[in-house]
Amino acid sequence: MPATATATTTRRRPLVFAAAVATATALGATVLATAPSASAASVPLTGYELSWGIKESYRTYVTGPWTKGTFTVTDGASQADGNGVFTFTDGRGTYDSTKHTLRLSFKGTLTAESSVHGFKRTFSDFQYDSATGVLTADLTADDGEIRQDVPLATVEAPTGQDMSDLATTLTTEAGAFLGSASYAGAAGDPLSVVKKETTTSPSPSAEEPEPSAPEPTSLPTSPTASASPSAPETGSTIPAPSTSAFPSAKPTASAAPSTSTAPAPAKGDIADGRLTWGVKESFRGYVVGPVAKGKVTTSDGASQADGNGVFTFTDATGTHDTEAGTLSAAFKGSVNFKGHQGEGDGGGYGLDLTLGNVRAAFDGGSGKLTADVTSLGERPRNVVLADLKAGSTELTATNDVITLNDVKATLTEAGAKAFGGFYDKGAALDPVNLSVALAEDAELPSGNGTSDGGSGTGGSGGAGSTTGGTGGTGGIGSTTGGIGGSMASTGSDVPVGALGAAAAATVAAGAGVLFAMRRRRDTQA
Repeated sequence: MPATATATTTRRRPLVFAAAVATATALGATVLATAPSASAASVPLTGYELSWGIKESYRTYVTGPWTKGTFTVTDGASQADGNGVFTFTDGRGTYDSTKHTLRLSFKGTLTAESSVHGFKRTFSDFQYDSATGVLTADLTADDGEIRQDVPLATVEAPTGQDMSDLATTLTTEAGAFLGSASYAGAAGDPLSVVKKETTTSPSPSAEEPEPSAPEPTSLPTSPTASASPSAPETGSTIPAPSTSAFPSAKPTASAAPSTSTAPAPAKGDIADGRLTWGVKESFRGYVVGPVAKGKVTTSDGASQADGNGVFTFTDATGTHDTEAGTLSAAFKGSVNFKGHQGEGDGGGYGLDLTLGNVRAAFDGGSGKLTADVTSLGERPRNVVLADLKAGSTELTATNDVITLNDVKATLTEAGAKAFGGFYDKGAALDPVNLSVALAEDAELPSGNGTSDGGSGTGGSGGAGSTTGGTGGTGGIGSTTGGIGGSMASTGSDVPVGALGAAAAATVAAGAGVLFAMRRRRDTQA
């Protein structure tokens, strides 16, 4: 964030003017009239759009049943249906043909507001600079003061012609403005910058210089060594930044292959396997956050990745039929979530949920995720928690291993009941990754970033703790000072229904009764 308004104004000047000023400083003001190369390096850009959702769990928190807030978009901004991502329009800026970078400013204002929690946060004047890889915006908090050009997120460099779905990481300033330090360093929603297609080509504005080259619509591959450093060739598109600093994450050909001498039969028993699933990122963050102040524990062969991450269940058994496209596997391991402990060292927990005996079954690419559930003494078995949807309808074995990654998981009606009704049927859960070996000597792939070991604890959140899950969602705790001042402590987009007036009164009484099944007991009492 710039220290003064003067610095901000300077940073917003078009790169054409900035280049001319730099030339004048070096050679004298009289050189300005004879330095065409300074402006030739900049190509004016217009008609771009930026789409970014900030972070899905933040949007859910704002509009959730406890916060009861709203998002309002004006001045050219819009929001996708279903509390979706935001789009900012009329992106204008410049492309530097010598450095192969672009800088764009977008129209649109976004306001997040909750009368219940008494906050109002306004975002405007979004700017994206590919040279620095930073997304900034002007921010207005409850005090009404406008803070200009605040860095909200770092953005990964484009790799080729596509500037869509660029990974983002929220900054410390973003965490303070959104109301929780747990957001600092967390993964934000992906960001996309696209050229909006138009059916006609309007004449250039009298206030804009004529472009020195055709306006590009995307970022293509890097230029060759013989390309002109001063301006792109006529008809060419903008070269993308070099990707040499971003090594490929794909495994090399030297990876050890399976030692099987013959492929496993198309139909038979599963020899081994593992399933990796985070349940729901925001739920993990809520449990260990400043509201529930709880802990996450794995046992019986399950493990949890560092940083309150995803869970891995092991030692798969079951059957497969690759020709029919069916698979049924059961995995060892349990995970327990505890939170809202009552007063005193021996106080019970208002939230005590265990998932075990996790099973996944697929038929033609669709499937079910099932588990045994224990919650505050009740033990329903074989609960279908989620509907699964794989990327392919076929099951293909490679080196006698079937691998399904990024399987979409959506909450079922039975799953919603298992979570106490705090999530609606159809809510998106964390994706599922699984690998099963069809032969005893088949080698499973690495464990998707999970930690080794048969048991572990995700940690507990003491007073004021904002320990988050993978991506750092965490409970949205209160923060004071810095940008945005303070914001009411909440639980992100997790069990917020449990934090209503009745539950708050219960907590004040020391009972800590915030989970649905416990609430039902109170009603019966």
